[in-house]
Amino acid sequence: MSIAIAGTGYVGLSLAVLLAQHNEVSVVDVVPEKIEMLKSGKSPIADEEIEDYLAHRQLRLIPTLDARKAYADAEMVIIATPTDYDPDKLFFDTSHVEEVVDLVLESNPEAVMVIKSTVPVGCIRGLTERYPEGRFLFSPEFLREGRALYDNLHPSRIIVGVPSESPFSSELRVQARRFAALLEEAALDEATPVLIMRATEAEAVKLFANTYLALRVSYFNELDTYAAANGLDASRIIEGVGLDPRIGSHYNNPSFGYGGYCLPKDTKQLLANSRSIPQDIIGAIVEANRTRKDFIADEISLRVNELMHSGAASRPVMGVYRLTMKSESDNFRSSSVQGILRRLSEKGIPALVYEPALASGEFFGNEVIRDLASFKERCDIIVANRWSDDLADVADKVYTRDLFKRD
Repeated sequence: MSIAIAGTGYVGLSLAVLLAQHNEVSVVDVVPEKIEMLKSGKSPIADEEIEDYLAHRQLRLIPTLDARKAYADAEMVIIATPTDYDPDKLFFDTSHVEEVVDLVLESNPEAVMVIKSTVPVGCIRGLTERYPEGRFLFSPEFLREGRALYDNLHPSRIIVGVPSESPFSSELRVQARRFAALLEEAALDEATPVLIMRATEAEAVKLFANTYLALRVSYFNELDTYAAANGLDASRIIEGVGLDPRIGSHYNNPSFGYGGYCLPKDTKQLLANSRSIPQDIIGAIVEANRTRKDFIADEISLRVNELMHSGAASRPVMGVYRLTMKSESDNFRSSSVQGILRRLSEKGIPALVYEPALASGEFFGNEVIRDLASFKERCDIIVANRWSDDLADVADKVYTRDLFKRD
């Protein structure tokens, strides 16, 4: 099959590499540097499996800036463009998705469009009403930053939503099965669960799944806050709690708060979708994340003041090790440590930031350096959302709530 994919982020590029094992895939982006990297077999994002497959696998992958030609030649167009949350409108900004839809309908109106971008509940229905000539499907992604291709190779489930309002709904149910089969064919696991449902239900699956993950992060963070405030060993409590098989020992490592590209915006979007519906938990999850960051910032501020008043350092230098959310990612969009930085800045505590993925020498008024040895030498206290063995020789300087040294 001839496939075009709009977007070379974690979702788009991982799908492009996945499907290019068995199909001809044109992957489109508007950034020339990204396309040139892909043409040379290099990944523009940090993802071990994507890097390996681009370098060593035979892929029928065509990186291009020419979106119109890519869409015109494709039987199926997968849309994986950014949908950032707009705090003023209380909705995802789907304008980039709509730009792709407009171009596809101009160049190839018969193509099936699979929306992979995260969208608010009801978005596909709205697209179907706005573009009745369009053939739309929605398929939520369940990927981790830095492990996106791995998660596509080992999917927990494949879900495809069909808009029941579409005049092509019968045809689209067939196309939904066809798309699911493409993902199954490229995956390494056998017997992956496949669910075909209404598009609005598939949209809800994505938002509720990520909101549950945010709930679990917030729960163990509040457990950790309680333990820290009462002089208890949070790791022992978490171990005891997790041995209940109904709870389990996964996704339970405390942090500075949930962050990254998905959880913050998805929880806020679901909260916005639920404004007229009786609910308490979703709003509490969003608020709990703010409370956790307040607590962490207060704890760091206390340690900085202790250093100053003890005479250990007249003007303690607080360092931040990495802005990224996850240890294997180079993406620091909406990372929780940024919220900590802002709170500490409001308290008058500047930071020295070590971030090799940032080209600028400044971040929100804080100095950024890329020399790790110099960073460790200059800092009196080092704040790290996630532990790294790079800090082993200065462990006595490190403040982290990463109890289990994993994401």
